[in-house]
Amino acid sequence: LGDVYKRQLQYYVMRKEGTEPAFSSPLNKNYSPGTYVCAACDTPLFLSTNKFNSGTGWPSFDREIKGNVFFSIDYVIGMARTEEHCANCGSHLGHVFNDGPRKTTGKRHCINGASLKFIANNE
Repeated sequence: LGDVYKRQLQYYVMRKEGTEPAFSSPLNKNYSPGTYVCAACDTPLFLSTNKFNSGTGWPSFDREIKGNVFFSIDYVIGMARTEEHCANCGSHLGHVFNDGPRKTTGKRHCINGASLKFIANNE
């Protein structure tokens, strides 16, 4: 049941542009050194050095790996939001907001853990 749910959640998030439940991803509290890659195509998307605890319940980063994420605008909730997708395969990742750490970029890339795989530096 666990693997089936995980695949269904990944499909919902990555192909239907859904959102996983807050605080449900084990990657939310992962602070090990490594790289977060697209769960569909393994494109490197975010570095652990740019991850921070936003308190929102989703893995959050202050920047993406340039060129590997593309942005669009969605109006799903009745207001404009900047949506993020894998630049290689088009999978939906999450959204970026302007309420991130002011000491770095000021951005909060709020990413669904279901759209990510974590590759530790020692792997």
